[in-house]
Amino acid sequence: MKTLIELYDERPLENVLSTEVFRPQRTVFICPPEVAADQQLQNKLREYFRHRGIWHECVFLGVSLLDAQAVEKKLREVVDRYPDCALDIAGGTDATLFASGLLCSQRDIPVFTYSRKRNTFFNIRGADFADDLPCQVKLSVEDCFLMAGGSMRMGRVDNAVLSRYLSIIEPMFGLYLRHRRDWPKIVTYIQRLSQQEDGLRAQGGYIVKGEHGGRVSAPEAALEEMAKIGLIADLTMNPDQGVTFTFADSQVRAWLRDVGSALELYVYKACLDLGVFGDVRTSAVVDWLGEKPGKNSVTNELDVMATYGVNPVFISCKTCDVKTEALNELAILRDRFGGQMARAAIVTAERGRSPMRHRAMELGIDVIDLDDLNTMQALQKRLKALLR
Repeated sequence: MKTLIELYDERPLENVLSTEVFRPQRTVFICPPEVAADQQLQNKLREYFRHRGIWHECVFLGVSLLDAQAVEKKLREVVDRYPDCALDIAGGTDATLFASGLLCSQRDIPVFTYSRKRNTFFNIRGADFADDLPCQVKLSVEDCFLMAGGSMRMGRVDNAVLSRYLSIIEPMFGLYLRHRRDWPKIVTYIQRLSQQEDGLRAQGGYIVKGEHGGRVSAPEAALEEMAKIGLIADLTMNPDQGVTFTFADSQVRAWLRDVGSALELYVYKACLDLGVFGDVRTSAVVDWLGEKPGKNSVTNELDVMATYGVNPVFISCKTCDVKTEALNELAILRDRFGGQMARAAIVTAERGRSPMRHRAMELGIDVIDLDDLNTMQALQKRLKALLR
């Protein structure tokens, strides 16, 4: 097979997987006219293939995918031009499948498909190279964004340095759990004492201004625990003279000034330590259009995202009650950048309420709540269940 014929699909994986596995000289996409006219989208697909080390020709032929007769005609033209070809029928519409059947009733070309459920290719007719072939492709988080026309940007956390902090993530999350109800006030207090942008030294009064005009006293027990596990140093506390301490470094400073970081890092480490995910990212920012940063950019941040073979897992972390808007946003991201292969979970440091759970179930989102966070083993059990 030198030429692969792909029936274009709205699900990104179906458009790229066979090219990834069989590495033809060219891939011909039978696609809607708007895709055939969209040079930006086509270039994004080429960029994805180059990113994956595939340098080959991509051809886009436009036709209505709802018109079986027109699709059959276009397929005949492709087969006449590229006789050493094979047809992948994993994607496309019912009309394109019908047209493929009409074509194959008169032309003897190899036909194969891919089963998402079994992650295996199957020989439909004359495609011995695809006969019960397991898919061994392993995607990264960035790959998932690129194949759907997006791109990945740097988020709040530089994932490249996280290996230095793995030993403190679980102690920091334990600290968070013990002070969960007061954590927003604790973070507010730390923010008030560390308002200089780059300084590691924090200093201020024993009582500071809180949110909405309230007052916040020094969280002595929490600060002492932070000092004990090495998050801060040189801690002094006195009701008359105030509080001073030094952050371990700028990264720890950022985490202690952010309400959600302890939970996000804990989920990140749980995914990492499972040892089954090919790639794990926290604070993964996706640019929907894959363009350079600008005022017209459309971006979303995934608190944690992981990949298992070709299956992406989208995880949103919330330290408060989960709103319907958060579930809807997570479902949209999963569908846009993962398709039917993707799974999604919402992790909440509260006990999930029935209405929220019902809405999550409607959207196909798993709920991991406070009861699953008390031990790393319990959380990992829930995360592993996402892969079934």
